[in-house]
Amino acid sequence: MSLSVVILAAGQGKRMYSDLPKVLHPIGAKSMLQHVLDTVQSLQADQCIVVYGHGGEQVPNALHARSDLEWVEQTEQLGTGHAVAQAVPLLRRDGIALILYGDVPLLRADTLNPILASARQGALGVLTAQLDKPDGYGRIVRDAAQQVLRIVEDKDASPAEKAISEINTGILALSADRLCEWIGQLNNDNAQGEYYLTDIIEMAVAANVRVDAHIAPDSMEIQGINNRRQLAEVERYYQRRQAAELLLQGVTLRDPDRIDIRGTLKVGRDVCIDINAVFEGEVTLGDGVSIEPNCIIRNSRIGPGCLIHTNSVIEDAELAARVEVGPFARLRPGTRLAAQAKIGNFVETKNALIGAGSKVNHLSYIGDTDVGTAVNIGAGTITCNYDGANKHKTVIEDNVFVGSNTALVAPVNIGKGATIGAGSTISKNVPAQALALTRSPAKNIPDWQRPSKKKS
Repeated sequence: MSLSVVILAAGQGKRMYSDLPKVLHPIGAKSMLQHVLDTVQSLQADQCIVVYGHGGEQVPNALHARSDLEWVEQTEQLGTGHAVAQAVPLLRRDGIALILYGDVPLLRADTLNPILASARQGALGVLTAQLDKPDGYGRIVRDAAQQVLRIVEDKDASPAEKAISEINTGILALSADRLCEWIGQLNNDNAQGEYYLTDIIEMAVAANVRVDAHIAPDSMEIQGINNRRQLAEVERYYQRRQAAELLLQGVTLRDPDRIDIRGTLKVGRDVCIDINAVFEGEVTLGDGVSIEPNCIIRNSRIGPGCLIHTNSVIEDAELAARVEVGPFARLRPGTRLAAQAKIGNFVETKNALIGAGSKVNHLSYIGDTDVGTAVNIGAGTITCNYDGANKHKTVIEDNVFVGSNTALVAPVNIGKGATIGAGSTISKNVPAQALALTRSPAKNIPDWQRPSKKKS
C-alpha cells in the first residue's frame, strides 16, 4: 500500500515578526520544514506534497525545488481543510495519506507508525497528546466507551469540552481516497470561518470508519512553533535530545544543557566535552578527544587524543592524533595538522599544513604555508602571503627554527634545518642549515637626551 504525505507549510507566522516564512526558521541550523522532510524520508513515503503560501517561492527555492517533492501553492489561507484541498488534485488515490505540518519539526517516525498502521487497517489514525494546559488546542471528544466521536476546536468548545486534556495535534492518516471524498464535503460554518480538517473525524464516525486515537509519548514532539519563544523552547529541547543520545554513547558532557549541535556530530570512545561547545556541519571527534569550554568546531575532523583548549574556533580543518590547539586559537579552512602538532594561544592558520611535532605556540599567523616536521615557529611570526592581488605560498622544511617577530614574505622557501633570527624579514629563500638574519646591528647612544616640550 503506497504512502502519500501532505505537508502543510503555508502559514504566514505573523507572530514571528519576520520576513522569512515560518517553516524556514531553523532548529539546530536546519529549517523546520527540512526536519519534517527528514522524517518523511525515514518513512520511505512514495509521494510527498508540500503546500506552501506565505513568502511565495522562498519556500521551494530554499529546498532547491527538489525533484522528489511536489509543490502546490495555497494563495489564500482559509484553514487546514482548505490547505489539504490544494493537494487533492495531486494526491495518489491508491494508498494512504498522512497529513503533517511544516512547523512541527520534532516528530519522530516511531511516533507516526501507530497511526499509519491504523490507516493501513482501514481506520482513520489520529495523533493526540495529553497536556496540562490544553488552552488553544482542539479537544478529543470520546463517548462512554472511549471511542472518538469528534474534535472540537478551542473557540467552539463548551466549558465541559474545554476541560478535556487530550488534544488534537492535527496529524492524521487515512485512506487517500476517503480523504479526497471528505475534503470536498467540508464547510466553514464555525467561529473562525475556516475549513477545518478535523471535521472529517465526524464524517468518519458517520461512515462507520473506526477512528484510532494514538497519544504521542512526548508532548514536545508535537509542539508547533508560532513565535520566537516557542522556537527557543523547541531548539533547547532538540539540543537536550541530542545531548541525551551522546550520553548514551558514552560521551562525558560537563553540562548537557550547554551544548549545541547544529549538524551531525560523530564521536569515538572516551570523549569529553565541556560547557558551551558548538558543533556545526559535519564534525567527527576521535577516541579520547577533550574539548574545553567555549569552543566552536565546524565541518572538521578531530583525531584521537586531541586536546582543544578554551575559546578556540576550528573550521574545515583536519587534525591527526594527539594534536593540541589553543586556548584562543583559530584554525581556518584548509588547515591540516599532523600528529602531535601544537597550535597555541592567539594563533591563526589558514590553508596551512603543519607537520608532525611542529609547534606554533603563540601570537602568529600562518597562511598558505607548508610546514615540515619538528619545526618551531616563534611568537609574533607571520607569513605575508597576500600582495594585495594574489596569494603566495611559504614552504618551511623539516627542523627549521623561526625566531620571534619574524615576517616571511611569500613566495619563499626555508630550507631544512635552517634558523631564522628573531626580528627578521625574510623575502628570499634560505638554504638548508643556514642562519638568516636581516635585522640591523644594535647601536647604543650614551647620554641620550629625550626631546622635551618647549616652555611657552
